[in-house]
Amino acid sequence: MEKRTWLRRLHRPLGMLGGALLAMAAISAAAAQEPTAEEQVADLISALNAAWLLVAGSLVFFMQAGFAMLTGGFVRSKNTANILMKNMIDACVGGLLFWAIGYGLAYGTSDSANGFIGWGSFFFNDYAGFAGWFFQYAFAAAAATIVAGSLAERLKFSAYLIYTVVISGFIYPVVVHWAWDVNGWMSAFNEDPFLASGYIDFAGSGVVHMVGGWAGLVGAALLGPRLGKYGPGKQVNAIPGHNISIASLGMFILWFGWYGFNPGSTLALTGGAYELAAKVAVNTTLAACAGGVAAILYSRILTTRYDPGLLINGVLAGLVGITAGCATVDPWAAVVIGAIASLVMYGAILLLDAVKIDDPVGAFPVHGAGGLWGVLAVGLFSSETGLTQANYSDPSKYGLLLGGGFEQFAAQLIGAAAIIAWVVVTAFILFFAIKVTIGLRVSAEEEEKGLDLFEHGLDSYPDFGPTGPGIFSPGS
Repeated sequence: MEKRTWLRRLHRPLGMLGGALLAMAAISAAAAQEPTAEEQVADLISALNAAWLLVAGSLVFFMQAGFAMLTGGFVRSKNTANILMKNMIDACVGGLLFWAIGYGLAYGTSDSANGFIGWGSFFFNDYAGFAGWFFQYAFAAAAATIVAGSLAERLKFSAYLIYTVVISGFIYPVVVHWAWDVNGWMSAFNEDPFLASGYIDFAGSGVVHMVGGWAGLVGAALLGPRLGKYGPGKQVNAIPGHNISIASLGMFILWFGWYGFNPGSTLALTGGAYELAAKVAVNTTLAACAGGVAAILYSRILTTRYDPGLLINGVLAGLVGITAGCATVDPWAAVVIGAIASLVMYGAILLLDAVKIDDPVGAFPVHGAGGLWGVLAVGLFSSETGLTQANYSDPSKYGLLLGGGFEQFAAQLIGAAAIIAWVVVTAFILFFAIKVTIGLRVSAEEEEKGLDLFEHGLDSYPDFGPTGPGIFSPGS
């Protein structure tokens, strides 16, 4: 009895002690789950950088609307729906292909990756870095869209569907791997750059614009000029676009989107990257302005008129030209680069006409030639301070014209030559294969009466176009 009474007396304090211990354990567990101040700061930094990539990627994606308006305005009204369809399909096909294989070839990080090509992360199966994937997809879609302008008004839509798949899924991702992946053979992010800081292309004058521009040049050469573009001897006949208003709108949308394209390539805002992004935005602005002003001046001097088409492409050439060096050059150099890019663009127009290669919207002069100039300008004008701020590995090898020696310029030359060689060879194989199989070009009748009706069964301007009363319609 005494033992039982003693146990009963002990039961209450033991229960209270157990309850206190359980409460303490619960409080301790809750405290363990509560993030520390350091963890909260790290989470905020990650969220801010991801938001920056999503906003910047959205601006780059909006450039698809700019390309659509630009090319739509620079072609004739009978081909408007056709060129708009191509811009829309680029965004769709580019997304699927970059998800399925393009990202894996560009940034795949498995043991199979090497200096030439990435491998892994196909179908984005590692489910990591969604914000980065979205940002890179917008770039891939832009590269494919550039090509459309060179081939406008005479290319079969079926041929377009084939080549946009290959460019988005293979040709472009390989160049991305070379230049931007840590394993890429010429990448500035490689632990052991091949020369100076490696090939520097901060936002893609070469990786994006040269790929699209030089692929377009190859396609235009194999496709041939539009009917009536060139006459006997050196005669060049102007074929004006149908709507300079929407072309101008397209230019401004592209300019706006470039503030995602270039500043967004900091890939972050924290850790001082916001200061670099701001500098990049200033350099981007100055180069575009200089390109436009230069276009106005030389169009007046060389053609005795102020040509709005040249002004549009002058601004765009300035933007393309500064894209590679926007983080590494000083503002004064951005003005010089933009102005020269505009002149390079005009020289490329004259060269294409001399060899009778027809580029209806000036895609190669703006993106191919302007992009090449932008890549080389990095090796000429990059400052030691700029290379240091952008965290490149060897800022002592800065721009040739600023006294930094030849090595960085040599790296830019080699990188540009490699990109051109890769794109020209692969694009030639691609377009030639299409030409000898399903064919590249529509018939002369289709070209004369418009691709909108034959390829898509509609008229972009039904009140004024071929489907109007008493005028030609398919089947009549």
